[in-house]
Amino acid sequence: MTGGNQGLGSWPRRRARISPAAEALTQGTRRLKYEQLADRVARWAAALQGLGIKRGDRVAWLGANDIATFEVFFATGLRGAIFVPLNTRLAAVELRYMLEDCGASVLITGDGVVPEVGDHLPVSSIELGEPLADEPDVDLNEPALILYTSGTTGKPKGAVLTHGNLTWNTFNQLVHFDLTDTEQSLCIAPLFHAVGLGQITLPTLLKGGRVEVVTKFDAGAILKLIDEQRITSFSCVPTMLQLVTEHPDWADADLSSLRHVIYGGSTINESVAKEWLNRGVRILQGYGMTEASPGVYMAIHEGAAEHRSSMGLPHFFTDVAHRADDGQAIDIEPGGPGRELLIRGPNVFAGYWSHPRVDDGWLRTGDVVRTGDDGWSYVVDRVKDVIISGGENIYPAEVEAVLVAFEGVRSAAVVAAPDDRWGEVGVAFVELHPGTTIDSVALRQHLEANLARFKLPRDIHLVDELPRNATGKVLRARLRSSVQAGRPHDTPCVNLRQQ
Repeated sequence: MTGGNQGLGSWPRRRARISPAAEALTQGTRRLKYEQLADRVARWAAALQGLGIKRGDRVAWLGANDIATFEVFFATGLRGAIFVPLNTRLAAVELRYMLEDCGASVLITGDGVVPEVGDHLPVSSIELGEPLADEPDVDLNEPALILYTSGTTGKPKGAVLTHGNLTWNTFNQLVHFDLTDTEQSLCIAPLFHAVGLGQITLPTLLKGGRVEVVTKFDAGAILKLIDEQRITSFSCVPTMLQLVTEHPDWADADLSSLRHVIYGGSTINESVAKEWLNRGVRILQGYGMTEASPGVYMAIHEGAAEHRSSMGLPHFFTDVAHRADDGQAIDIEPGGPGRELLIRGPNVFAGYWSHPRVDDGWLRTGDVVRTGDDGWSYVVDRVKDVIISGGENIYPAEVEAVLVAFEGVRSAAVVAAPDDRWGEVGVAFVELHPGTTIDSVALRQHLEANLARFKLPRDIHLVDELPRNATGKVLRARLRSSVQAGRPHDTPCVNLRQQ
């Protein structure tokens, strides 16, 4: 540092401030200032104590995004207990498994939620008395949150995130792009998902900005909120960005207030990215996983338009490496081949509930990642999704990108199918834009012009809708299982077998 003889008081700087009178959380007509939020959290903590909740206990929440979700989350942390938000789209048997797995002491449900899982406490039934004067000291290394993975294969696992994990992820976000106390953010992604809390939402609250809580995603409502409330930032999954561009109000919506639009979970269709760019909004792709709280990589504004398919650069406080053939961590070589990504850092979790990590400090992501000569990185595919056909590697993401470039194709997914000759081959499922039909011959010619012959899907199934989980990810395991069972899809489809 230079200028050692210069007093700090004379340095030009913008002072970050969190005003107690500033709005922290809003939801429609409900407005909660920071001082009010602090008071309600303290009262919620007292209520949890009255329910017998103590340090280390698990407090489960089942409900739509709501201001109450944040109140219970923060209050649970004050008690030194662990918050467990559950997916509202799961079946009762799935919810019961998670509640039993984490050993929840109590299940609190949001308004209108009546789960078939046994005892639960509606949020409106809990009396908030006087706030506690003292709360237990909570260390950064103590668990704060259990987020269950989507469970696309096998039983869901509860990723345990500490207070430190969440804090360091928030620092990573703020170092990567600058949020201020003037931020007007939307919380769109569900709060049982790492994106809902970790990207934009907690960083905005740390800086003293306002978060508008969105109960249910609706493309038209999102456009209206952006316009009327002069929204500056939000994070979501690619499906949401696509649905917004397809809404009738898209062309006339005022998006001029937007500064940061972050998405993650999967790559975005090139046509959707162009739609946002043409409206003057540089959307930034991030890469992460629940186990990393969730951020690992993110694009930056400078260069995002030229790298629309890139997940950007590593976060400042996160280490990344490639996994060599012998399993060791090696440096990522710019311009080199894609390999499985390894990560470590203070934002990376210590393990799943009752299943601590046992490794050398590097977490295997299961994703094949390559880095270009200019340092921008790209997800090639999931290790487990790679199709090995006749000894050749086929990356489904590459085939899917060619499919969605064909006019009329809204989304696509490619999975492996057993084949007597080649061991396995690719099978594609294609979702069309509503009311669209395509020429099967032209589609096949398009694929042949852009892919090596061994990468061509053996079968292409036209489906009404691809199966997705609550966060918009395609359920490849379901598609793969249907192929292996000899029933390509549960909905009517057209089969275009390669001749």
